[in-house]
Amino acid sequence: MANFRFRTARLLACLLPVFMAGCQSTQSPDKTATAASDTQNTFLGANPNPYPSTYSPIEGEPTVITNVTIVDGTGQQIDKGMLFFKQGKIVAVGSTVDYPANATIIDGQGKWVTPGIIDNHSHLGVYPSPSIGSLSDGNEMTKPVTPGVWAEHSVWPQDAGFVKALAGGVTTLQILPGSANLFGGRSVVLKNVPNRTMQDMKFPDAPYGMKMACGENPKRVYGQKGGPMTRMGNVRGYRQAWSDAQDYIAKWEKYEQEISAGKTSTPPKRDLDLETMAGVLKGDILVHMHCYRADEMVTMMDMMKEFGYQISAFHHAVEAYKIADKLQENNVCSSLWADWWGFKMEAYDGIRENIPMVASAGACAIVHSDSELGIQRLNQEAAKAWSDGNRAGLNFTLAEAWTWLSANPAKSLGIYDKTGSLEAGKNADLVLWNGNPFSTYTKAERVYIDGGLAFNLNDPASWPVSDFEVGQHVEGEAQ
Repeated sequence: MANFRFRTARLLACLLPVFMAGCQSTQSPDKTATAASDTQNTFLGANPNPYPSTYSPIEGEPTVITNVTIVDGTGQQIDKGMLFFKQGKIVAVGSTVDYPANATIIDGQGKWVTPGIIDNHSHLGVYPSPSIGSLSDGNEMTKPVTPGVWAEHSVWPQDAGFVKALAGGVTTLQILPGSANLFGGRSVVLKNVPNRTMQDMKFPDAPYGMKMACGENPKRVYGQKGGPMTRMGNVRGYRQAWSDAQDYIAKWEKYEQEISAGKTSTPPKRDLDLETMAGVLKGDILVHMHCYRADEMVTMMDMMKEFGYQISAFHHAVEAYKIADKLQENNVCSSLWADWWGFKMEAYDGIRENIPMVASAGACAIVHSDSELGIQRLNQEAAKAWSDGNRAGLNFTLAEAWTWLSANPAKSLGIYDKTGSLEAGKNADLVLWNGNPFSTYTKAERVYIDGGLAFNLNDPASWPVSDFEVGQHVEGEAQ
């Protein structure tokens, strides 16, 4: 797929500009006419990145934090340690580190440093505050299969929720479409740096995700509107759509083979829904699937094998503890709440030990929010799960539990090579807490994103304020 994409991008760069002023100025009228007549034996494909990231990091300065408790995101803790970062990257972490004389020195006595929190299930921007119909753009509830919609085209960057999440230590978040549909659309991963446009927040080179949903939601929304109205109807809908995506790939491969052989050929018509699903089958787009029941998750993993793709994570997986071994065997993460379930039948059988039980089986456990309020205190959600696990005899350390907030969600989003742990060479996305981050009394004191200071608890004048909040008495406050 990489070669396909490269070739596509390269050819688009050469061919599509035929219709643009920039390239026309370099071609004679005769050459332009020749190029147009040759398009049927020259490969034409879709631009894989039509809305590229324009993210620019906040300018930072070389900084060393000393005498601080470090939880590095890989499960290790260093007491009275040091961490040095510059030019947006972590340079060194350890008991002692070398740093230049011009570095800003922060005394971390009594404080903790962790990787920034990554929420892999958020609807900020697509269900922004205030929560009113005119701003509600998260569910394309027009038909059960809509993978061709992209959440990023609904994100409202002025949602004040981004700032509140930042004050809670969230440095990266995945914005998902809602869960009404079998296939709900593409997700987007954002850096939590409030900005003017979605593209200014877009995490560079983060893979896209695709939202799918199990069970009651598609039944409720479409049961009286042509279906599906049963779980077996849901599965039929998934399988037919995957089969259509396989046919779509075959048509494009046939076209590409004919062009490669020097034959004249007409490209298949683009289908935006099937294009996203084809991206999943080729391994370029990650599946994030709303599922509560254990039996349904097993069915979804069987379907995953039938069509040859990988589910990255089940979200809200209330019954994940029942199949933790199968999740581990199939390398599927579980995004979970600490203690929220029972609000509908398929979410009935939850337990407080769900997260630590999944982790204890060696599976990938994640603490997620799915809430504009919960995202502000995800450290406390992890603390609850850690405490419940310990009471059940699943004795995780605090450092191990922090992997549920940073490393594991980063893995589920395909960005762990860039962020999610405090290791040399990774992005300097980190939080300095004014105490133990598993205490309800602790606050995020400084939040750094790519080494730039994005939030400083002790400097209210520096707090980001959305346009919507300007002039209101709550501006910039963590709610």
